[in-house]
This record gives sequence, structure tokens and C-alpha cells, in this order.
Amino acid sequence: MKSDVSNQSAQADLFDAKHGATIDDEQVVLVALGEFQMRGKELIDRTLPIDRLRGAMRRAAEVLNTEELPDERFAAALERLGAHIKRVPIFVAKHPFRVTVGSELAGRAAETFERLTASAD
Repeated sequence: MKSDVSNQSAQADLFDAKHGATIDDEQVVLVALGEFQMRGKELIDRTLPIDRLRGAMRRAAEVLNTEELPDERFAAALERLGAHIKRVPIFVAKHPFRVTVGSELAGRAAETFERLTASAD
């Protein structure tokens, strides 16, 4: 019985090592912004509720095989990348952030998404 337990532990370690590669929040956000643009949505210099980007975030997380970022981490990663973030009161919106993405960040996101899709082919 003891060998079964140690074998299960070894299998869990192998699984964790295989899928343990972490993807940083900024990478997920770049892919999400690129995907949003590739769907024909206008992004550059538009102030959008973060809720408008949630679908792109979900799809990016699926493609990268990682977790979907909650609003706080999503907004923080956007801000680190150079997007302008405005917090609004929770009674105004369920997802209380407004996002404005400049052309430089939008271009970087489009390039990141194109590289990802090219490498998948």
C-alpha cells in the first residue's frame, strides 16, 4: 500500500512539473488585447469598461492554458504595461475599472498575438 502512495506522489510531481510553467500577467494581457483587436474591435485611445475586455481575457487564458485574471490583477497588469486605468465606484459598474490603451501598447499586443498564432500553426 505504501508503494501506491509514493507512486501517486511521484505522478503528481511529474504532472506539476509538466504543467508548472507560469505565464506572467502581462503576457496574458498582451494576448488578450491582441485578440480583442484581431476580432476587429477598436482599442486604441478609446476608454472602455474593463468588462468589454473580459471575453478577450477569458480566451487568452484558455489559449495560454492559465487562469483568467480577476479584475484587480487585470487592471494592475494593464497599468504596468502602460495603459491608463481609472477606477470607478462599485455602484457604477460591476467591474469598476475604465481602461484606455495607447497605440504603442496596442501595437505591442497585436504583435504578441500574431507571434502566438503564427507559432501555433
